[in-house]
Amino acid sequence: MRRLAAAALCLLAAASLAPGCGRKGPPVAPERRLPAAPAGLAALVEQERVVLRWTNPTTRMDGTPLRDLAEVTVHRREEPGEAPVRPAMVVDGGVAGYEAVARIAPSAPDPAVGEGGRVRWEDRRGLTVGRRYVYVVTARDGLGRTGPPSERVVVTLLAAPGAPGGLAVRPGDGRVTLTWAPPARFADGTPAAGELRYVVLRAAGEGALGPVTPEPIAATSFTDAGLDNDVAYRYAVRAVRVDPRATVIGEASAPVSATPVDTTPPAPPRDLVAVPAEGSITLAWRASPSGDVAVYAIHRAEGSGDFLRVGTALATSSAYTDREVRLGVTYHYAVTALDRARRPNESARSNVVSVTAR
Repeated sequence: MRRLAAAALCLLAAASLAPGCGRKGPPVAPERRLPAAPAGLAALVEQERVVLRWTNPTTRMDGTPLRDLAEVTVHRREEPGEAPVRPAMVVDGGVAGYEAVARIAPSAPDPAVGEGGRVRWEDRRGLTVGRRYVYVVTARDGLGRTGPPSERVVVTLLAAPGAPGGLAVRPGDGRVTLTWAPPARFADGTPAAGELRYVVLRAAGEGALGPVTPEPIAATSFTDAGLDNDVAYRYAVRAVRVDPRATVIGEASAPVSATPVDTTPPAPPRDLVAVPAEGSITLAWRASPSGDVAVYAIHRAEGSGDFLRVGTALATSSAYTDREVRLGVTYHYAVTALDRARRPNESARSNVVSVTAR
């Protein structure tokens, strides 16, 4: 009977969340076990859709790990005019006054996608240009418990800017310089007014275009440096409408291609010397300090004549023997360095030496 009484007391204590009878630590209020709110909710307009990004919770409200995130729900509400934004309150798993427009399971997030730890989802349904929308996101665990809503984000579906015009590219050595003209109109036909910025997109070969500029830029020109020479790149530019009510990204311009080329010659070799021998003249020099030398070219002039290329030496060599000489004739020599570019760049000449064959 004593054991039964003790067991009954333990059951009563457990039901009241009191410590003791094998329980460790203080009781935890039920709301503290709810999933934490999704973080960092942000919105922008891309053409005629609203793009949301947020970070899913990894903990509960009490700071313990959340290992059974089952679903994230996106809630939307249309707010007329400049009316105050309605609070977001969770009621029976939903948000009062808001419509659930997407339910996203981490195990099968499509059509949402992951972007470096954040979730991206696009709202395309039932939107009207000029209307103001409020979004919040909630998380639900494996037991069906819905946590508090994220911070609210308010966005007005403004008309997107048109594509920038006149995109031109000028390739250089390891770089491409782009210029373009601002769009004349928004997508609804109204003149493009207000602040505009730009995102430069790039792809190597036939790859997918991706942003080069980490943040939109205000200028209508951009130099993309640090590129590989002799590689074809494709570029496009998108205009961004910056407005207190929303950031709106427009369509991309038609892509154009550019191939950077090496136009920088190597430094010339130095300290050229010539040593005559019977029936030949041997040249030696100090190598060019440039790291992209492919070959050295040997130039020779006879008497007062012009210099002509008479031979080459590999970049690993710094000597050359000219055996096509005539006894008693004075020759003038110079050496240049050529790089490994598709169209090799040639350095200036080394110092000139004169020697008489014997």
